[in-house]
Amino acid sequence: MITTDILIIGAGPTGLFAVFEAGLLKMKCHIIDALPQPGGQLAELYPKKPIFDIPGYPSVNAGELVDNLMEQIKQFQPGFTLGETAVSYTKVDEEWFEVVTNKGTVHRCKAIAIAGGLGTFEPRKPTMENIADYEEKGLEYFVKEPEHFRNKKVVIAGGGDSALDWSVFLSNVASEVTLIHRRNEFRGALDSVEKVQDLKNQGKIKLITPAEVTAIKGDGKVEAITVAVDGQEAYDIETDYFIPLFGLTPKLGEIGNWGLNIEKNAIVVNNSLDYQTNIDGIYAIGDINTYPGKLKLILCGFHEATLMCQSVYNRLNPGKKFVLKYTTVSGVDGFDGSRKEAEKAVVKKID
Repeated sequence: MITTDILIIGAGPTGLFAVFEAGLLKMKCHIIDALPQPGGQLAELYPKKPIFDIPGYPSVNAGELVDNLMEQIKQFQPGFTLGETAVSYTKVDEEWFEVVTNKGTVHRCKAIAIAGGLGTFEPRKPTMENIADYEEKGLEYFVKEPEHFRNKKVVIAGGGDSALDWSVFLSNVASEVTLIHRRNEFRGALDSVEKVQDLKNQGKIKLITPAEVTAIKGDGKVEAITVAVDGQEAYDIETDYFIPLFGLTPKLGEIGNWGLNIEKNAIVVNNSLDYQTNIDGIYAIGDINTYPGKLKLILCGFHEATLMCQSVYNRLNPGKKFVLKYTTVSGVDGFDGSRKEAEKAVVKKID
């Protein structure tokens, strides 16, 4: 069982920043996310796209913002349950909740902060017969552990950043990488497209366009895929893994069955007070919540995370007054024993 003060559901930018704000108040956090790595949409959908409305950054790539947030919270030692989704919660007593994931991992916490962005991201699956028979038997929708593909034959389908980036990465891991896209043109970061072109020229990536995977074959596991190329007769390619990367579809998921007030697939919270839901002790911050005047912006999520943490502190420390201090004055003490602080002023005579 994993025990923490605040259980954060969602490892996007809002969820990550909540760890920092909680840490300033000496509260521990653990994060659950369905994706195999932190960052939410920023890491999965557009890691190399620029964001222009983060204060202090005229422009910052989404992936870089995630890296910076991870560095910022490192001193507060958050825990992560990745590749799992929160399925159910139980109010154990007046102090504790228990949240169980789809893989049976149990988390005990004193408050829950739902920071799920647009919801749980589910992969867009190709439409072909018996596809469920091969899931997790060579058919993968995420690259959770690259070493699983070491010296294996891999076929990737897709035309966006994820397909391009994983093709590049796995070209140094797998024995053979084949990238298939239904168009000749790819929609991704220029440097990723150029890297794939270079690796194709070197013979490290096989590129098949315009083409589609029409079938999966194998006895109990993926052994081959069928490819139809530009209206020509289809043929089979032997492979150990097939990874279709066609993007993700956001859904509220099992959290929608928790008894929360839902409005247009968003969780209703008390407007700008502390972003608590209709269930005492459960909060919703970031794009997943709604209230009058709501704006779905990362910077708004940061603000909501800050007020949420103040509320949880008061909940966990009834009657204890918290005096807000600027970090420039108070410094930041990490749970790992580290301390960050401004250089202290000195009294020194000038001759």
